[in-house]
Amino acid sequence: MADATPGKKPNVILVLADNLGWGELGCYGGGTLRGAPTPRIDALAAEGLRLLNFNVESDCVPTRSALMTGRHPIRTGALQSVPAGLPQGLIPWEITLAQLFKQQGYATAIHGKWHLGDRKGRFPTDRGFDEWYGIPRTTNESMFTSSAGYDPKVTPLPFVLEARAGEVPKEAALYDLEMRRRIDGELIARSQAFIADQHKSGTPFFSYVPLTQLHYPTIPHHDFSGKTGAGDFADALAEMDHRVGQLLDTAEKLGIADNTLFIFASDNGPEFRRPWRGSAGMWQGTYHTSMEGGLRAPCMLRWPGRIPAGGVSNEIVHVTDLYTTLAGIIGAAVPDDRPIDGLDQLAFFTGAQAKSAREGFLFYMKSELRAAKWREWKMHLVWESEPNAGANHLESPLLFNLIQDPKEETDVNTTSGWARTPLRLMMHEFQEGLKRNPPIPPGAPDDYQPAAKR
Repeated sequence: MADATPGKKPNVILVLADNLGWGELGCYGGGTLRGAPTPRIDALAAEGLRLLNFNVESDCVPTRSALMTGRHPIRTGALQSVPAGLPQGLIPWEITLAQLFKQQGYATAIHGKWHLGDRKGRFPTDRGFDEWYGIPRTTNESMFTSSAGYDPKVTPLPFVLEARAGEVPKEAALYDLEMRRRIDGELIARSQAFIADQHKSGTPFFSYVPLTQLHYPTIPHHDFSGKTGAGDFADALAEMDHRVGQLLDTAEKLGIADNTLFIFASDNGPEFRRPWRGSAGMWQGTYHTSMEGGLRAPCMLRWPGRIPAGGVSNEIVHVTDLYTTLAGIIGAAVPDDRPIDGLDQLAFFTGAQAKSAREGFLFYMKSELRAAKWREWKMHLVWESEPNAGANHLESPLLFNLIQDPKEETDVNTTSGWARTPLRLMMHEFQEGLKRNPPIPPGAPDDYQPAAKR
């Protein structure tokens, strides 16, 4: 087992921001330019590996599905959110990252947003987590009770839920705009308590902290309101930086930082809705598109003694890779009865090899193949540079060199058509795999059993 401390299993803290664009943090060119310096997250990045080409899915649900299963969402059927109480998210057949940690004797907790199922059998405490405090779906529900004409008889009131494994989640607080401001502070406090309890008992832990910032409505805790002088969005960004710093300080004070892999990432590209419009930095587009601004998200990993400090890489990594890599770190076997798309990136993360284990991937939105990336090349089959701008299904795909043209503005099919061959081969191989292992249909019932063929 890979471990910085002989004889001890490494702890893992995984913080997942919500709708944090590539261009928001100081270490990605934002920070002060966005009205909010981010010194704690910037320092975290400098102490480990900062990924410039970490790729996610189109929005919240599919990315969280990919993280929890190591499988592209086109396989799992977790393609988008649906109204409360309907079959959505992950069917019980899927094996989550939390379940892998439990198999290896870890204590597991999620403090934050789940968004992978909101009924019995699909809550996180049914899927490998020992405890949960957070929201089952999404943050914009906090606006319901302040919306004109809202009727709780037809659309249920949104609540923050709380449960331990085996319990039916109980309603801990109404998720209204006031609670929206306070929730991330509460998530961090509970995460700190969980980490301290496990340290005291000598139990290795997996602390998954999916924060609610910077999802709309992007409004900060009262303690941060007005702090930057640049408005609510900047104040919320400053709050996020502080919250991450609180977790880092907890690990330091407990003396467990050297034996803890700390990962900070975002679930997708920036918010596109005004007045909460986010930034993808040098890239074009937002989430809900296949532009680089939607695919690329911040990601950094710190593991003292294992991941060299000061690393920066433009090698392709995909969110599914975290599943397989973490499984290897804790000595868990990934499931062998289903396709797993994640690749083990530990050798790359630790500097044992210079290149990523991955050269490319396909990008679906819902069930439609939109684009493919391979090395520095990107091919669009469907063009939609802004959400809801109208998807243009291309007769001739557009080809871009992302090193030479990060804004994806100049089609190079004519001069660099050779790059279509590896892209087409990658597409063909994946789609043939979908024929052998048909995707789980969205909304599949709890007892759905795929005919796994591998």
